[in-house]
Amino acid sequence: MPDLDLQCATAAPVPDTADFRRWVAAATAGRREDWELAIRLVDEDESRLLNRDYRDRDRPTNVLSFPAELPAGVTLPLLGDLVICAPVVIREAAEQGKAETAHWAHLTIHGVLHLLGFDHMTSVEAECMEGEERAIMAGLGWPDPYA
Repeated sequence: MPDLDLQCATAAPVPDTADFRRWVAAATAGRREDWELAIRLVDEDESRLLNRDYRDRDRPTNVLSFPAELPAGVTLPLLGDLVICAPVVIREAAEQGKAETAHWAHLTIHGVLHLLGFDHMTSVEAECMEGEERAIMAGLGWPDPYA
């Protein structure tokens, strides 16, 4: 059974748990029937520290994905953890002229796809991952996040 642990460590306005469940379910549909995931919603200071410590980039970022690293032979539905920086999401949505909720959905889907093994390090990988994101967003009734 899908399980979402939503942790809110920000005073910024954020979507509710039902929204995050719907977005994660859309990203995992056809890929994972059962999943467990933690999403931590943070402010810029925490995002910056995590981005610095794990990616060597000393600035806040919109979403960080931490895939579960299970020992060999252990089978659990654990996907991993996402850390989403609320002030960055809100600022980017305004700067990009996007509906804030659509940007939250896109970044959640983007992060979940990373947890499922998608990446965008090469142009081929990026094309594949972005295509998946566009299809999932369209299925939720949102426009192309890359348009």
